[in-house]
Amino acid sequence: MADDLLSFGITRRWPPAFPDRLQLYSHPTPNGVKISIMLEEIGLPYEPHLVDISQEESKDPAFVALNPNGRIPAIIDPDGPDGRPVGVWESGAILIYLAEKTGEFLSADPVKRYETLSWLFFQMSAIGPMFGQFGFFHRMGGRDYEDKRPRDRFAAESRRLLSVLDRRLDGREWIVDAYSIADIATLGWVRALGGGYDAADHLRLAEFRNVHTWLDQGLARPAVQRGLYIPNRP
Repeated sequence: MADDLLSFGITRRWPPAFPDRLQLYSHPTPNGVKISIMLEEIGLPYEPHLVDISQEESKDPAFVALNPNGRIPAIIDPDGPDGRPVGVWESGAILIYLAEKTGEFLSADPVKRYETLSWLFFQMSAIGPMFGQFGFFHRMGGRDYEDKRPRDRFAAESRRLLSVLDRRLDGREWIVDAYSIADIATLGWVRALGGGYDAADHLRLAEFRNVHTWLDQGLARPAVQRGLYIPNRP
């Protein structure tokens, strides 16, 4: 199995110490922690490798050979569907893969399954891109731009998306009936608004009471607390 893993060029750049375990290549960003949280929740043995995006390591040819888009996270499962190693990239695809591999956090009921996938893709297509752009213009490199229209545009859209999520959570404990990959995908992004993006006041986050309740109970999960800081930064 170790020889099979070496067929992936990324394993020469980030050598596995435990080649029989699932290999995670990531960075503890809102996108990256989706997978570390999921892995902590399901208890599948894995080995995390820090891909330092501040040093553009995700553009390294070894990483791009696994993920052509050059973005974290990505995984290699040494025990893929046919017993051979398989690489998976894009966080939504990885969450679905792990849910199907373990039978956890994605309902087998067809209606609930597609309801969960709809909210997962809502995060992938809307919450992630819009919150990320807002964070760039509010807190990161774009904050010094004199023209505030881009920031304000993404702030308005972020508030709209929060209102969609808040309405969905009215009278609900989780986004779908049970805790699922939809929650796992979304928690880190909502947490970032009041954390790394320091935008609680700007976005008036206190107005979204259902979102706050959901976020607090999600962050209280031990697996979430562990996953938020994996892989460890130096």
